[in-house]
Amino acid sequence: MSSSMPQPETAPIVACTISRDVQNFDLLIEDMEDALGESWGDLGFAEALAFFGQPEAEGMEFVALAMDETDEDNLVLMTEIITQAKARDIKVILIAEDVTPAALHSLLRQGADEFVPYPLPEGELAQAINRVRAVEEAPTPAVNAPQLKAGAQKDGALIVVHGLAGGTGATTLAVNLAWELACADKDDAPSVCLLDLDLQFGAVATFLDLPRREVVYEMLADTETMDEEIFGQALLTYEDKLQVLTAPTDMLPLDLVTSEDITKILDIARNQFDYVIVDMPSTLVQWSETVLNSAHVYFAMLELDMRSAQNTLRFKRALQSEDLPVEKLRYVMNRAPKFTDLNAKGRVKRMAESLSISIDVNLPDGGKPITQANDHGLPLANSAPKSPLRREIAKLAASIHDLKGDQAKAA
Repeated sequence: MSSSMPQPETAPIVACTISRDVQNFDLLIEDMEDALGESWGDLGFAEALAFFGQPEAEGMEFVALAMDETDEDNLVLMTEIITQAKARDIKVILIAEDVTPAALHSLLRQGADEFVPYPLPEGELAQAINRVRAVEEAPTPAVNAPQLKAGAQKDGALIVVHGLAGGTGATTLAVNLAWELACADKDDAPSVCLLDLDLQFGAVATFLDLPRREVVYEMLADTETMDEEIFGQALLTYEDKLQVLTAPTDMLPLDLVTSEDITKILDIARNQFDYVIVDMPSTLVQWSETVLNSAHVYFAMLELDMRSAQNTLRFKRALQSEDLPVEKLRYVMNRAPKFTDLNAKGRVKRMAESLSISIDVNLPDGGKPITQANDHGLPLANSAPKSPLRREIAKLAASIHDLKGDQAKAA
C-alpha cells in the first residue's frame, strides 16, 4: 500500500528582481524579503527576457530592475526588459546605484514606473511597491489641471532663476522657492505658477515627480490659439498648492518659441497667479530679453569657481551691449562658504569686487539630502525641512512675500 505525504503549498511568485548579480544588492534582498516574504524570485538580465514569454509571467505584479554603473553598457538590454515587462502589464521599479542621469532618464522614458536609489533609503522600497500596487488597483484619474478664469488681472510678480553655469542649483532654487511661496500664508495662500522654460534639459518635472505630457509641446507649437483654458490644460497641480508647466516630453530646439510666444505665456500666467517663477535655460536665446524685461527679480545663480566668474562677466557684457536692464539682476551664490570660513568668504568678496557685482543671496551647501530630495521628487520642505539650504530659501520666499504685501498696502 502506497501513501503520499501532502505537499505544502508554495507561495505564488508575484515579483522578481532582475540584475547582473543580486548579491551585489544585499539591501535589496533584505527589503524584498521584508515586503514579500517568499513570494519573489530572482533573474539575470538574459533570463528575464526568456521568462516574460512563459505562462508564469502572467501572475507577476512587478519587477525590480537593479543596476549600477557597470551595467550602463547594457542599456539596450535594460530598455528591452522594461519594454517587454510593460507589454505584459508588469510594473517596473528601477533600483540604481551610481548611474548617470542620462541613463536614468532614458530608462524612465521607456516606462519604468518607480525609481529608488541604492543603497535603499529606509522603507523606500516598500513605499514604491505600495505605489505601484495602488496604481494597479485604482482607476486612472483625470489629469489634475487647474481651471483658469478668463479675464483675470492679478498682475502677478515674475521671478526668474537663471543658472550661469551647469550645476549651480538654479532648478533647485526655482522649485523650492515656488513651493515656499505657495505655502507662505496658511490663511490666505497665494497662487503660484512654476514655468520650466528649459525646453531641452528642464528638470522641474523630475524634481517634483510629475509626468511630462505632449500637451505642453502642442501648446508651445500653437500659441496663436492659446487662451486661459489651453494654458490651464498644459499645467499640472502639485499637492493642490502649486501649478507647474513642465518641460516638453522630447528635447526641442530653444528657438521653437519666439519672443511673442513667451510674452503671451508670461502675460497669461501673471494675470492668473500671484507669483510666476520661471526656470530659464542657461543658454541665452532670442526670447531671453523678453523674460528679463518682464521680470520683477532676475536671480542669477553662480558658485565660487572660475567658470562661474567667467560666465558672469560674459553674461553681464552681453546684457550691457544690448542696453538691457542689468539692474534687475540679483546674484545668488550657491554652496556659499560657512560663516566661520573666513578665507573662502574673502574669496567671495574679491570675486564680487573683480566682477563689479553684489552677491545679494548666499545659499549654503545642502549636501547629499538635496540630491536625494530631487531624485525622490520632493520639495526640501517635505524631505529635508531642517536643511540649512531649505531654511535660507524659506527666508527668501518670506521676504519676497512680505515685500509684495507691503507694496499692495501702499497701493
